[in-house]
Amino acid sequence: MYVAVKGGERAIDAAHDWLGRAHRGPQEQPAMDTAQIRDQMALAVARVMAEGSLYDPDLAALAIKQAHGDLIEAIFLIRAYRTTLPRLGASEPVDTAQMRVKRRVSATFKDIPGGQILGPTFDYTHRLLDFRLAADGELPVGPAASDTGAALNAPHVLGFLNRDGLIEDAEDDGAAPPDLTREPMELPADRALRLQALARGDEGFLLGMAYSTQRGYARNHAFVGELRIGMVPVELEIPELGFAIEIAEIELTECETVNQFKGSKSEPAQFTRGYGLTFGQTERKALSMALVDRALRWDELGEDNQGAPAQDQEFVLSHCDNIQATGFLEHIKLPHYVDFQAELELVRRLRAGTEDAA
Repeated sequence: MYVAVKGGERAIDAAHDWLGRAHRGPQEQPAMDTAQIRDQMALAVARVMAEGSLYDPDLAALAIKQAHGDLIEAIFLIRAYRTTLPRLGASEPVDTAQMRVKRRVSATFKDIPGGQILGPTFDYTHRLLDFRLAADGELPVGPAASDTGAALNAPHVLGFLNRDGLIEDAEDDGAAPPDLTREPMELPADRALRLQALARGDEGFLLGMAYSTQRGYARNHAFVGELRIGMVPVELEIPELGFAIEIAEIELTECETVNQFKGSKSEPAQFTRGYGLTFGQTERKALSMALVDRALRWDELGEDNQGAPAQDQEFVLSHCDNIQATGFLEHIKLPHYVDFQAELELVRRLRAGTEDAA
């Protein structure tokens, strides 16, 4: 507690009132509905869920409304609320091969079982403002397939390379992964823990790290083996029943990259993997995550460390969390009167000593 700010409750209350008025906006305008935010700002909702580590579109929409559109503040609200929820159990690993796909593309193979599905994407749009949205708020849309995706025979594309031994196996040692939300991170971190940290890391930070690897600050010439978005069932084993039942269906984005690897004295030449998995339609985040994941694997793959930032797990994992970063950054806005006065007095004494010596 800062002694110097005692008695400032009235000012803080007034600041809260002002924030509320700014959040509401002009009274003659209709208030935003959380259902509108959930359905019409779905990409913002997806980011809040992914980085907030809680899959609930309604709560994410509420957090965005309460945060006045500040997504990091909304993520903070979701993280804080998440800590109040009881832990009922752990679900079975989701099987993304059973995804009801609404977007699925591969940059490595043109013809894939189930076909390529462009889905909802900005990739092929012109970056021009559409003033029809300002005029009447609506765009003409034609008939389309189900927005929740279609069930397809959609095996993972990298399985074709794995079948021929051209890419490393996706190994699973069967051990329960550590839980970053319940235990503090310890470095060095294994890949399971690193992926957890990256999954809820800041999208902008991971984008910058991923971009740096493409520009040569790591061994990371990647191809998108597959990017898929769709609905995946979540199952929970019920001890009383002795088998798992489906309890929910969630939207996920999964990205697998194919990376070059020259081989070693003990390993033949083969491709290696980068992996990203996030809540909602968050493909930029999932792709960035996959590139950074691969860059962090240099040690286990027997590669040289080029000293690139994306290869330094302590740097990446200690700085990718936007809630930690925001807290440490914004605390310097709070009063530091006593600290500053002490340093100011020290500078004055040093200057006085120098002047006396002169």
